Amino acid sequence: MITEIKADDVGTSDAAQPNSTRWRKAAWIGIPAAVLLGGLVVANKDEPAVPPPAAPTVTVAAPLVRQVTEWDDYVGRFEASQTVEVRPRVSGQITGIHFADGQVVRKGQLLFTIDPRPFAAALAEARAGLASAQSDLSLARADLSRAESLIADQAVSKSEVDRLRARVQAASAAVAAAQARVRSRALDMEFTRIRAPIGGRASDRRVDAGNLVAAGDAGSLLTTINALDPIHFSFDASEALFLKAKREQGSGQVAEIRLQDESDYRWKGRLDFTDNGIDPRSGSIRGRAVLANPNLFLTPGMFGNMRLGSGGTVSALLVPDAAVRTDQARKVVLVVGRDGTVASKPVTAGPLVDGLRVIRGGLSPQDRVVIAGTQLAQPGAKVQVRFGRVEPVRSQSPSMPTTPAAAQATLAP
Repeated sequence: MITEIKADDVGTSDAAQPNSTRWRKAAWIGIPAAVLLGGLVVANKDEPAVPPPAAPTVTVAAPLVRQVTEWDDYVGRFEASQTVEVRPRVSGQITGIHFADGQVVRKGQLLFTIDPRPFAAALAEARAGLASAQSDLSLARADLSRAESLIADQAVSKSEVDRLRARVQAASAAVAAAQARVRSRALDMEFTRIRAPIGGRASDRRVDAGNLVAAGDAGSLLTTINALDPIHFSFDASEALFLKAKREQGSGQVAEIRLQDESDYRWKGRLDFTDNGIDPRSGSIRGRAVLANPNLFLTPGMFGNMRLGSGGTVSALLVPDAAVRTDQARKVVLVVGRDGTVASKPVTAGPLVDGLRVIRGGLSPQDRVVIAGTQLAQPGAKVQVRFGRVEPVRSQSPSMPTTPAAAQATLAP
């Protein structure tokens, strides 16, 4: 049986069908999602809660309190305490050399001899002139004496007596001039034997025997002598270090020096001079230390590193150098409070002593400083502490300065 389908029925069925289909599809999709979500909720309720991470453990210790001596470092060179250029005071021919090149000479030791014969002849001539002047003086005095004995009898005029007195005075002046010439020629004779004006080490001879040398300020240079005991150490100091030294102790400070091939400061001296002004071009001032050098080992021109005591022995706080951190332009250390909270303290750092950094300010002996595990500690965070000790770190085998290597070598027979 065929039933006629009306247009109204068809339209109604077609319009309602999509809505019912959509609801069925939504139901089929929503049911699994709800089941899955419910399973997740149940699963989350069954899992235990994750505990928070444990606080990191760091090592803390109180700063080490020790007596330390602070030094300021300088670089300089050794200089002779006295330097003399030996030059002739008379001109002539060198006839003898009485020292070896580089020899240590004593004051007054004979070094050179200039041919003395011309000066001996001049001295003899001056002595002869003195004898002649003395003879004239004797004659003038005798004539004056006779005239004075006759003046009472009016045998001689008064003017004649005055003339004789003037002659005596002139003869006396001539004798004095002759004596001066004798002394001058005697000095020339003495200057033919050139002696060391100071004790020290002589340089090499600049002329050989047989050469003519000239006297005067620009005369021939014969040799130079450097006084080496004591010896000076000259250095330049900045204005800041100069002010520090002036405020703390001034002159007379202890100076210790080491050479470029030495590892310790074995040469002892004292500061004895600072210049009278600061160089405006470099902003530094010249200073000098004096050292004993009995075996003449130290030589002028030798390079050295000097440390100068800057205030004597003081009580200082020391912490490991690794515990001092840099925070922009300041130095800080991390400390742990009684409640385990980390805090950052700005400090004033000083020099390094046996691996420990001197702290001049900002820290107290009761502070608990983080000395290990600083990378785990952050300011404001909680940490667990483990107590340690601050101890000096002395090198078991100090590094020795490198020595020049031999340019070449051969096998010994």
